Amino acid sequence: MRRVLPWTVMALVALAMALYGPIAQLEHYHDFADKRAWLGIPNACDVLSNAGFAVVGWYGLVLVRRSRHNPALDVIRPGYTVFFFALLLTAFGSGWYHLMPDNDRLIWDRLPIALLCAGILSAVWRETVGDGRWVDVFWTVLAVASVAWWRYTDNYATGDLRPYLFVQFMPLLLVPLLQWRNGTPLRERLYFGAAIGCYVLAKAAELLDYQIFQHVEYLSGHTLKHLASVLAGLIVTLNFAHRKREAGG
Repeated sequence: MRRVLPWTVMALVALAMALYGPIAQLEHYHDFADKRAWLGIPNACDVLSNAGFAVVGWYGLVLVRRSRHNPALDVIRPGYTVFFFALLLTAFGSGWYHLMPDNDRLIWDRLPIALLCAGILSAVWRETVGDGRWVDVFWTVLAVASVAWWRYTDNYATGDLRPYLFVQFMPLLLVPLLQWRNGTPLRERLYFGAAIGCYVLAKAAELLDYQIFQHVEYLSGHTLKHLASVLAGLIVTLNFAHRKREAGG
């Protein structure tokens, strides 16, 4: 049942998306609320708020390096490595995009995000379902392909985000489901629940970019999205740090 469950869920979601049809990018996607410059940096808040990804990603990679001789973490280490490396890439990719937002730069923002989702899902999948290293390869390739598909269809039509959204949505659904099905310790499930909550908050803030900026003035919804996403990444990183201490690494 553990092996069938994730594939069944994935198939149902994929079928629903296939029946729904292509999902285009929102109109005026690149028109963010906070366009203030600072020290010559355009869109400064949206650019500089990505720095937190670099800090958390670097911290996570240090933890992975220090745990490399601990066999108890061998199953989850590859997925977490992808996750932490993608956090580091997000700082540069998203920062580069927000300097001058357009679709050519957006690919470097979306690719690390897809890899983030692939990394954490493959780590949880391997630990709870028990499949081998091919799971890491499968999700990493699917993440890259989802962004490539959007860019390819964007060159010939309006762009189809379905594979990219699929990669983003699967961890939100499968991680808590697999952990519950596997009897994962409550502490770890709470870590991931908090991280998922922060990520949902980030997506809501992204959609309410202008409304939040109008009410808060010094903070836009998109900047808040970055900060909430950094917090989500930090929570996942702290969970890995806890696992490392438990394993004596």
